[in-house]
Formats: sequence, structure tokens, C-alpha cells
Amino acid sequence: MAVQFGTAWSSVIRGVGVVAGGPFWCAQADANDAFDAFSLPFINATGLCMSGKPLADLNKFIGKADAKSASGDIDSLQGLSRQKVYVFHGYNDDKVAESVTDATVAFYRHYLGEPNRGNLYYQAAIGAGHSLVVAKDPHSGGPNDCNVTASPFIDACGYDQAGIILQHIYGALNAPNRGQLSGMVKRFDQSIYTDPRDPSPLSLADSGYLFVPRECEDGAACRVHIALHGCLQDAGEIDQRFIDETGYNAWADTNRLIVLYPQTAVSWYLPYNPLACWDLWGYVDQNDSYVTKSGSQIRTIKAMLDALTSRGTPGAAPAPATGAAPTAATVVDTSDNGADLVWTPLAGAATYRVWRAGADGQFEAVGDTASPGFADSDLSQRSAYRWRVTAVVNGVEGPPSVEVAATTRAAPPACDRPGSCPIDK
Repeated sequence: MAVQFGTAWSSVIRGVGVVAGGPFWCAQADANDAFDAFSLPFINATGLCMSGKPLADLNKFIGKADAKSASGDIDSLQGLSRQKVYVFHGYNDDKVAESVTDATVAFYRHYLGEPNRGNLYYQAAIGAGHSLVVAKDPHSGGPNDCNVTASPFIDACGYDQAGIILQHIYGALNAPNRGQLSGMVKRFDQSIYTDPRDPSPLSLADSGYLFVPRECEDGAACRVHIALHGCLQDAGEIDQRFIDETGYNAWADTNRLIVLYPQTAVSWYLPYNPLACWDLWGYVDQNDSYVTKSGSQIRTIKAMLDALTSRGTPGAAPAPATGAAPTAATVVDTSDNGADLVWTPLAGAATYRVWRAGADGQFEAVGDTASPGFADSDLSQRSAYRWRVTAVVNGVEGPPSVEVAATTRAAPPACDRPGSCPIDK
């Protein structure tokens, strides 16, 4: 659903975090399909889009997106070229295969193109099961051990996935509040946003949730982040654990981020959605509109977003910081072949240039980006690297940031049975 919503509304979505998710229109539902437990879209959703090799159908997904954009059913796909995209596959995931997230990466690479390749970061070197992953140490009694695929589908891997996703999208953020939060979780009536229909025929719950930091409650300008739970992670199945334990609220509390938590609900009849998944095969509208702006669930989430942002106004642009260096540069994550670098936005910067060096080598420019972050790729495993960042303001490249360093992870171990693969310490 993150892929579908972010593609349909790419003009307003800044970035997307995809945790064990397939590409746009993966189930390939169309208007002339049957929609039941034996239909082709359902079989694709539970087969091709979970354990198959959808990369072979990449041109179909791109063709559908292009057609829907040309017809105006989704935004211009130029919006995808500027989005920040994080994709995750845990190598102990026995529900969704790495071949599926590979296809998601290929879909985004097509629209990002080479100039924006630094916008996409792919993490497949963490030994998580099918889950969202949290920073709690895996040996300290977290929700689940790191390699587990089981309710509540939150694994303790010593990996702060929420913080990495948020910083990949927004740039360097203030440290999260690990203590008593100043903000509050609020419950709201989702039927307001499904009107004139009730939530139930859309496989949506009666209530959704919202985390609002104190500063936002008091009227400060704030951004909105939409956090979409996975199958069987809705409040009807695991109470508020996805909302309270995944780490988004701790980061939001110190960074003026409102977090919207829409909620699905189990439906055993029509629509058939026994695991409370978001609509990834057209089970509500029974045609291909489920990936478009008019799709019932996408339309509902957009109505919630509009309600939250209706009184927002752009802030005054600060004076350009000519001759300044980017600050707070840091590497927020490494994979076996990449590193995710972020920094604080610099006023007036049209472009940032990223420079990389080996442990002892000379710095070379590896890419430009318009956003305060860059996903470096094609690195060697278990290797040390260093980075600097410069900003181009009013056509002048300024001084470099402080140097930051990191070492890439080991490649995932050879293992034929996800769930039992050893986790690198």
C-alpha cells in the first residue's frame, strides 16, 4: 500500500518506506477479472507477489503505471523521480522472498533514473523475519527475536528501522525521545473519511490513530508521516502495538512530525480479506482502481491526509547560506553493498555533492542530489569508507562537511531455509 499510495499521489508524497513489499500493481488485477479466493489477482497476491519472481513482469508494472499516469488516474510519474525510497528485505523472511523486493527496487530504479540513483536505499543484509524491525537489542526480550515471523510481526534486531526510514526521507533529524513522550496518541472515527460508505465494506476499521507531538498540538508547523501497518498488524489483531512499539512516535515527538496510523479490519466475506491486509489485489473495488487515486482505500487515506494538512501554509524561505558546509552529516545505516548518508538541509542549496573515499584513499565525487541524503551503492562488503558533502548555493559550491565514516556489513549467509539462517553478530 505504501508503494501504491506513494505512486498514485507522487506529487505530494516526499518519500516511501517499503518493508517486505512488492511493486506497483503486482497482483495485476483488471476490470474483467473475477475477485474471490480463487481469482488470478488473489493467486498473484499470495503467490507471485510473495514467493514468486515478479521481476519478470516488470514491464507490465511499468506499463500499467505509465497508462494510469497518462489517463490522469495517478499523478505524473515525474513525481517518482524525486521521491526518497527505502526498501527492506529481512533474510529470515519466509513469507516474502527477496526476489519480490528486488522487483520493487527495479520499479523505482526505472523512474528515478541514473541522476537520482542516490534516492533509493535497499537493505537486505539484516537477519529479520517477516516483520517491522526495532532498535531494541535482540537479546533483551523484545517483541520477537530477530529471525522470527509471528505476531505481532515486530522483531528486535538492534536496528532502528523507523528512525532510518524517517531520516532517509527527511534528512538528519533530532534524536528520538526515548523517555516519556510529550505528544499523545489520539483515536479518531475513520467513517468520516469513508463517507458515504461505512468502513466495513472497505475492510477498514471503525477507528484510526494519530500521534500528535505537543509542539504540533500548540500550533507549530508540522509535517505528516503515514505509517501503514502490515497484514495482521491492525489494532483489532494486536491492539496498539504497531502504534506504540515500532518507534515512529519517539522520533516524531522531537521532530514536529504528526504520524497517521490508518487501520484495516479482517473481513471474511465480501470483501474477502482474512488477514486485514491493505488492498493489494483489488478486493474492494474489484478492478484496477485499487492502485489509483480513486481506489477506495487510497481515497480514504488521502482524505485523512487532507484533513490534517488543510490549514497548513508554506513557511518563509530562509536566506541562502552561501559559502556554508552541510551540518550533522551522518551514516544512518549500512548494508553489505551500500550506505545511507544524511545531513541537515542547508538554506538555498539547489544541489548537494557527495564525495567518497576508501579507508585511506582520495575523495572522489560519487553523485549529486537535491535532497539532504544520499544512498551510496555498489560498495564492497565489510569495507571501510569515508564521505564528505558539499552544497551548491547560488551556483557556488561551498566547503565540505565534516568527514563521516562507516564500514559495510557482511553479505547475508548462504541459507536455504529463511527463519533458521544465522544472524551476523
